[in-house]
Amino acid sequence: MSPFRAFRIHQEDGKIRAGFEPLTLEQLSPGEVLVQVSHSGINYKDALAATGKGRILRRYPLVGGIDLAGVVEHSEVPAFKAGDAVLVTGGGLSETRDGGYAEYARVPAEVVIPMPAGFDAASAMAIGTAGFAAALAIDHMERNGLAPGQGPVAVSGASGGVGSIGIDMLATRGYPVVAITGKPGSAAWLKSLGASEVLLRGEIEFGEQPLLAARWAGAIDNAGGPLLSWLLRALLPGGSVASVGLAGSADLHCTVMPFILRGANLLGVGSAGTPRAAREGLWRRISSDLKPRHLDRIVTRTLEFAQLPAAFDDYIAGRISGRTVVRIS
Repeated sequence: MSPFRAFRIHQEDGKIRAGFEPLTLEQLSPGEVLVQVSHSGINYKDALAATGKGRILRRYPLVGGIDLAGVVEHSEVPAFKAGDAVLVTGGGLSETRDGGYAEYARVPAEVVIPMPAGFDAASAMAIGTAGFAAALAIDHMERNGLAPGQGPVAVSGASGGVGSIGIDMLATRGYPVVAITGKPGSAAWLKSLGASEVLLRGEIEFGEQPLLAARWAGAIDNAGGPLLSWLLRALLPGGSVASVGLAGSADLHCTVMPFILRGANLLGVGSAGTPRAAREGLWRRISSDLKPRHLDRIVTRTLEFAQLPAAFDDYIAGRISGRTVVRIS
């Protein structure tokens, strides 16, 4: 096979260098399944890795991209055969092994998911790791007692990938959703996805009381820091916050009062390490009761592969809303 194009990340003298270069199959990470990649996406994590703004890769060099979708070119296991439509999210992509920003990827069979019913490569990458994390957050909260009719569910970082898909999924399930955002101009768009109310982050009085007036039945938090503390202190009895990100801060300062007086649940959402059985089950939910109704509105950009390198700075600067899909080949 002729060399193919890949977006590869190097570390040289402590500095990150990333760009397109030709690769051969022999240079790819090992695995039982070779995928011809047609689509990927951009996550904040991808932007951190490509720009060197965050320590994401655990070895160098690696192909970037924590998501991919395409068709099987070759398989060493009977579970997959040439021509099968598949996707991979997480599973060490662009952390310990080559990722989805290449025309071919070789991956372990255990991280490969058959394309769910009702999805193709483009729509699967519109979901990607962000949508999978949102679905995992909702699944965790519902396993801990959250159900429609108990009260509103807050979503912080609402204009991002996790937030926007989470709003759509929650509204689809019948929850009243309150979107929390730092972007005033996104209010109408967030309501079109299913938010019943929009709160501007800059107008919230976080306070320092150990408990606040109980308001939230649940919350998906992408911010961490003071906003996560505020959500915990305002949970209704038995309510849950699913902690997905740290866009604001990795710190958390609060007392045990929400936990011992209101039975609050703080649930960690680590999508990359989700076991295979749970991962397959969650994708079945994403294709059924958690399927977003407004994916066409959530996808705000579709880029060609050649446009990828210029796209990352907008993520670092917080200028992107929704999801970006990248056509690889």
